[in-house]
Amino acid sequence: MALKATIFKAELAVSDLDRGHFATHPLTIARHPSETDERMMVRVLAFALNADERLSFGRGLSSEDEADLVLTDLTGAIDLWIDVGLPDEREIRKASGRAARVAVYLYGTGAELWWRQNAQAMERLANVAVVEIPLEATRALAARAARTMKLQCTVQEGHVWISDDESSIAIEPLVRKAAA
Repeated sequence: MALKATIFKAELAVSDLDRGHFATHPLTIARHPSETDERMMVRVLAFALNADERLSFGRGLSSEDEADLVLTDLTGAIDLWIDVGLPDEREIRKASGRAARVAVYLYGTGAELWWRQNAQAMERLANVAVVEIPLEATRALAARAARTMKLQCTVQEGHVWISDDESSIAIEPLVRKAAA
């Protein structure tokens, strides 16, 4: 019998001064049994950095050929495809053909190596952005994971602060490649 996803609830208040987006988003996050708290919280961070009322979580690790987060327009066309982790370069290439924009959020000890191995291929994809989240930040986020969370996220000049009732985490994402 297959294990079921664990459901997490988050109230995410986003103040994105760079994009002019200010809203509170109630999130229901299904964490696949094989997914770590770190990966789940990077997905929450990716949501915060791209927050929109039409942005939604994909079905996760159990569904291949599906984004971790996706933003569709009113016709159902994919405006933004977001992958988290160290995705296969072929999957990113495929996503760049399906979506107007693609964002990849790298994290973990293999992020630097992934970038060195895939930088040339990513440079050929004009609509793809690649952002690396520092290891210490993702580990601090993982430590904040709880079944019920109330988070505040502020984005200003490329810097990110995520806080809960107990502490605040400063994150400086490294933009490896910006989309054209």
